[in-house]
Amino acid sequence: MSQIDGLPPLRDVITRHGIAAKKSLGQNFLLDLNLTAKIARLAGDLTGADVLEIGPGPGGLTRGLLAEGARRVVAIEKDTRCIAALEEIAAIYPGQLQIVNGDALEVDTTALLRPPVKIAANLPYNVGTELLVRWLTPPSWPPFWESLTLMFQREVAQRIVAAPGSKTYGRLAILSQWRTDPAIVLDLPPEAFTPAPKVSSAVVHLRALPAPRYPADPDVLNRVVATAFNQRRKMLRSALKPLGPDTEDRLNHAGIKPTARAEEIDLEGFCALARAYTA
Repeated sequence: MSQIDGLPPLRDVITRHGIAAKKSLGQNFLLDLNLTAKIARLAGDLTGADVLEIGPGPGGLTRGLLAEGARRVVAIEKDTRCIAALEEIAAIYPGQLQIVNGDALEVDTTALLRPPVKIAANLPYNVGTELLVRWLTPPSWPPFWESLTLMFQREVAQRIVAAPGSKTYGRLAILSQWRTDPAIVLDLPPEAFTPAPKVSSAVVHLRALPAPRYPADPDVLNRVVATAFNQRRKMLRSALKPLGPDTEDRLNHAGIKPTARAEEIDLEGFCALARAYTA
């Protein structure tokens, strides 16, 4: 698989450019081009689509995305050491790879992309959740992207797809499942990475829904969910008191027992509660 594009294996690229993974940047490189190609395929049909990639590092997934036929890849990379390696890939795919040396939390990527847009990334561990929340909470819906294919620590992936009643069920599950169809599509052990992290990883595919599953004001829903799970072991009649008076009346109006706890309430219930607070 090292010859998908005529470029050398990733280990050689890392050695030649002196790109040792930095813990401060949340870097763990996936060097097996068979795996990066598989992740690219999990993003769906890329032909005719722009793909946003965050933290490409030496370019393993970048090469997979381009080999799978992406119209264009916009790669945001904070580590200046990786730019030369990415430029070598750009030379093989003229006009198809745009490299942006910058912080993904600060770069306005929407101005760089043309629909349809898909996002695919082996996200740096230290910014992965924050980026996901931003993509799930844009000012308007549907968003600028059609799907997200993202690698996280497995614990974060489990929080995204968690069901009510489980220990991992919380705000991230609500935000993800309200507006997307999320599924874990690939599990990866620590030894798949260099250096090997202390935890397993997983790839999650999230397909944007045309509209949220249930009606609710996004800001109110986010505030209700955050408050409810902030003290998840408390009954909701106590946990939601910071939101104002008449807590029990609003819970009853939403069809929720005031003695219930946040982890017992499903997505539809939280949306009904958000509507009760909006009213």
